Amino acid sequence: MSRMKMEQTFESLGNEGKKAFIAYIMAGDGGLENLKHQMLSLEAAGASVIELGIPFSDPVADGPVIQAAGQRALAEGVTLRGILEELARIKDDISIPVVLMTYANPVLRLGADTFAEMSDEAGVSGVIMPDVPLEESGEFEVPLRRYDITMIRFITLSSSEERIKEVMEGAEGFIYAVTVRGTTGARAGFDASLYDHLESISKMTDVPVCAGFGIGSREQAEAVGSHCDGVIVGSRIVELMHENNIEEIEALIPENADIAINASN
Repeated sequence: MSRMKMEQTFESLGNEGKKAFIAYIMAGDGGLENLKHQMLSLEAAGASVIELGIPFSDPVADGPVIQAAGQRALAEGVTLRGILEELARIKDDISIPVVLMTYANPVLRLGADTFAEMSDEAGVSGVIMPDVPLEESGEFEVPLRRYDITMIRFITLSSSEERIKEVMEGAEGFIYAVTVRGTTGARAGFDASLYDHLESISKMTDVPVCAGFGIGSREQAEAVGSHCDGVIVGSRIVELMHENNIEEIEALIPENADIAINASN
């Protein structure tokens, strides 16, 4: 049911001619007691999907903004187990799909089977693990599949055509297209070749393609989103959520989309 929820979201957006806006926040930044309010605020602002980051001490794919958010959450004593328990408590209040972004270590510490079971109880639709290559994903993907939870796959700017085809084979939910070389964090702009890249890979699959990393403004979200199925915004939203500036978050979301923001930007 969780995976179906995400599929239905993308299908509905496509039928309405809209793009997904996936909004990333760090779970526990500001305390787990504020997570429900933060998620409801994103939903009310127009996010299509929430990408919920799991704090980790060595977040190799994250830039300084998300690293700082993770450190604040860890200082609050936030754990993966605690996040999943809180999500299970509030899941009936959240209408849009929730995707977890976690590194492998917290999942291994909890146990892949336990993680999958608790994610199901928490209503999680998908899981993103940026430090787990496709060839090593089975340890995590097999338990998640038992509960119909999707493991989201990545395509980077350096991925060869052969690699792109490997990633697309069996991909579900959406494909995470990384828009920059390097870690997360807003960028001043993007090279025009990115748009050709996004259009090219979108034509190769029926699975929605959402672009993330580096998108920090409404204008960038509109520009990037026009060449794929959605955008993922992270760092800018994390900054604004930390400042409790919901109005600025609303201003990020393009008018022509229920843009699904997914990725640590």
